[in-house]
Amino acid sequence: MSQPITMPALSDTMSNGRLVKWRKKPGDTIKKGEVIAEVETDKAVMDVEAFEDGYLSGPLVAEGTEAPVGETIGYIAGSRGEVASVAAPATAPVAPKAADGAASVAAQTPQRTDGSSDAQPISPVLAASMATAGPRARQTRPAPAPRPTPAATVPGPSSPLEAGPPYRVERASSLREAVARNMIASAAIPTFRVSAQLPIEPLIKAAKERQQSLTLSLARACALTVVEHSLFNAAYTPDGLARRDRVDIGVAVDNGDGLITPVLRDAARRPLNELAQDWVALREKVRSRRMVPADYSGATFYLSDLGVFPVVDAFDSIVPPGAAAILSVAASRPQGVYVTLACDHRVVFGADAARFLETLRQQLNDPGKLLP
Repeated sequence: MSQPITMPALSDTMSNGRLVKWRKKPGDTIKKGEVIAEVETDKAVMDVEAFEDGYLSGPLVAEGTEAPVGETIGYIAGSRGEVASVAAPATAPVAPKAADGAASVAAQTPQRTDGSSDAQPISPVLAASMATAGPRARQTRPAPAPRPTPAATVPGPSSPLEAGPPYRVERASSLREAVARNMIASAAIPTFRVSAQLPIEPLIKAAKERQQSLTLSLARACALTVVEHSLFNAAYTPDGLARRDRVDIGVAVDNGDGLITPVLRDAARRPLNELAQDWVALREKVRSRRMVPADYSGATFYLSDLGVFPVVDAFDSIVPPGAAAILSVAASRPQGVYVTLACDHRVVFGADAARFLETLRQQLNDPGKLLP
């Protein structure tokens, strides 16, 4: 008997998925755990694995078509005789509800004015999901699922367009729709901002000498500062503050089509060479759009570094749900660098932010502690 293959929920923020590619065609033998398709979620392109042995059977959702989580996209037949040969052509037109099919754009790696190179970081940050996917989260095991609201329906006020010039509506990519949803959620956080001019040349010099990423060095400085000001590692809940012992730093990165926040786990205590290896691997995952929820979920503090753009004197960011603060770092200048600390006022107050920035200043002035 044929079993339906349903669009899997590959992240907590995913409501729709776009079928990018079928790795098999109707009638092909498939084995349990074998990759049979690729699906674009709101954050990445991920593999879909077969949940049992059998034969791929149609009708299949056409490549380039978007479907809600839980909707049938194909079938696994128990015998070759049960295979239905009906299959939509790979170049079938995209259905009205389908995404425009924005291709996965590789992240650029611009040079900072100080000469170091990193994946292009940007603000604001996105990472509303706090859940970590298990190792088998990619499987398409059939299960009943409620039909979600289409991804195109992003809550919030719309733009007054009728009085202006003629226009056309182009469907945003899944990642950009996720940006919109998460920004709306972040807007509910009562936020205040404190800015400061901090020394950066000692850290730039030390990072160059040790051939270390400047963004990673800034993340390390933030992590060590958070350790000394533990409220910045907390998160507001209706029942009180969630206090966390491990500092996980989310770094905002532009992948060419939207924003995502790869997370450096235990950034204050792990050896710097281990963190550097993780950062290289995470940048490559961002570039190839092969991140999984465990790569970008659950940060406790955020860093957004626009230092690769010399034109940026100062900016601020939106505090993501699940964190107390995000630090925005502008381009370096001879007199230092302007940073802005945006904070959840339910967790920390102005004096807390001032003390945090003072400790961060000390960290940046003494990079030997950051980059041993």
